[in-house]
Parts: sequence; C-alpha cells; structure tokens
Amino acid sequence: MDVSFLGGPLPQRGVGVVAPFDFALDRELWRWVPDDVSLHLTRTPFVPVEVSLDLARLISEHQTLRSAVLALCEVAPEVVAYACTSGSFVDGLAGERAMCAAMAHSGEVPALTTSGALLEALREIGARRIAVVTPYTKSVTDSLEDYLGEAGITVTGRAYLGLTRHIWRVPYRDVVDMARQAVVGAADALFISCTNLPTYDVIPQLEAELRMPVLSANQVTMWAALRSIGEQAVGPYQALLDPVARHGPASMSGSASSPGGFVRPPEPPPEAAFAGPPGPPVSESEAADMLDPPPYLDEPGGPSFG
Repeated sequence: MDVSFLGGPLPQRGVGVVAPFDFALDRELWRWVPDDVSLHLTRTPFVPVEVSLDLARLISEHQTLRSAVLALCEVAPEVVAYACTSGSFVDGLAGERAMCAAMAHSGEVPALTTSGALLEALREIGARRIAVVTPYTKSVTDSLEDYLGEAGITVTGRAYLGLTRHIWRVPYRDVVDMARQAVVGAADALFISCTNLPTYDVIPQLEAELRMPVLSANQVTMWAALRSIGEQAVGPYQALLDPVARHGPASMSGSASSPGGFVRPPEPPPEAAFAGPPGPPVSESEAADMLDPPPYLDEPGGPSFG
C-alpha cells in the first residue's frame, strides 16, 4: 500500500533527558509530554554503588554529563534536562548551576536539572514552606533540606524510607502514607523527591486530600523542560500544570494578601484528612529486594527517628 500521500510523520520537537543508570520510569516521563514532543533519553554509566551521597556525586560529574549531552545532541533536542534530584542538589545551589553550565556548554543547548526545576516550580506557585517526602536515607534527605534552605525554602516536616536500591518498586500507597506523615504544620506545598519514585497518578489524590499543591521530581522536570521551549506539560488535576486544579482542591487562586499568589484554605479536620492507619512502607512481596525500615519522620524542632 502506498502511504506517501500522508506526507508524515509530523515534525516533532525534542527534549533530551540525561537519567541515572538505574532510572526505570521512562514511561512515567512520557505521560507528561504532549503529542508533538519527543523525549530522547540517555543514561549515565553504571557504577557499583547504592543510592547515597557518594552515588549522587559520582553520576553527576561534569565530564559524565558533558558526554551524555554530546550523545543527545546528535538528535538535536531543543533543551536538555538532567533528571536526577539527588545528583543535582548534592553540592548545593552552586553545584546545580555548575551542572547546568557544563551541560549547556557541551551541547550548546539550554540545560536544566530536576533540583533547579523544583525551585522554579516553587516560585511559580509562591510556596516558601514545604513538606518533603523522599525514598532516601537520612543523610541524602538532610542534603535535600540543606539545598532548599540555601534557596530560602523552609522544610516544615518530612518523611523518608531509608532505601538504597529498587526505589522504582515503591507502591503508591507508601508514597501516600509518607505524605500524610510529612504534612505537619503550615506547609504551602508538598514535594515528593527522586525521579525513580513513581508519582504521576498519586498527585491528584494527594492534592485533594491534603488541600495543597503537590510537586514531584519527574513532574517539575518535565514541566520546566517543556516550558523552556514554549510547550505545556500534560497533567490533568495537577495544580502545577492544570489551571482547573489550581482553583479546585489545591486552592491556588491568587490573592492580594498573598504575594506568591497562593492561598491555602482552612485545613480539614484531622480525622477527615488523615483517615486510616498508615500501611507498611514497602510491600511484603518486595521486602526481599529492598531495605525495609519504617518511614522516618523528621520535623524541625520536633522528634527525629533514625
């Protein structure tokens, strides 16, 4: 059959993505991407180190990032994103900026990182006080809090799993349980860290329950990369992306008394917002492959476990 009359395929805009060697959520990234944009992914070389501050630094060395960007530029993306939260916050604000500069210089193309995209997203919604959820160990979670503090963001509460591998296997219910534990005090938003932690489907549920915007690592990465080329990320019922959601359960309508444009409604009663006991941090079927401590809950000025 002669299909030449179709004239296609249609032109595609390109977004390059550098991901850690163990990244397992390619499909999740694609869910935020409109039909006229293609993702071009490459991975950093394998290193035999578990998820830790050491690994974050090893996979984020400038030469590693330069080589990845050079490979991606063969398919001419309009922007390149380093999709790794810990790797881009581990050396603070200066380290994140240096990574962007190294990537941009290597490929002569605009470059961004997940941690830089997070700060951009927080500015977009006017959030200065946030709760944080991570799958990391305490030391890596501490480093994230240090990065946010350097940027003027206060962490009001946090919960983490203490995992060092197989993070992509964490089920949604464990993400929800950690979020319920982390949101203590007056937080403007919740951030779910780690690009290897599944979050796409859980964001609307958490925004409706917690009555605040919920950001995740993959979400902010795709949002910032697409916005940089004039495209809009696809995320129904996600307040960062969906104007309807901004004025719905997440209640992000503007206000003269709120310079950032974020207004948080009265909190629901605890029994309504946090009904149901938290489940185990990791399902039993996956316990053999993952560390299995209970989620740790840290709150500045409050108790610290682990």
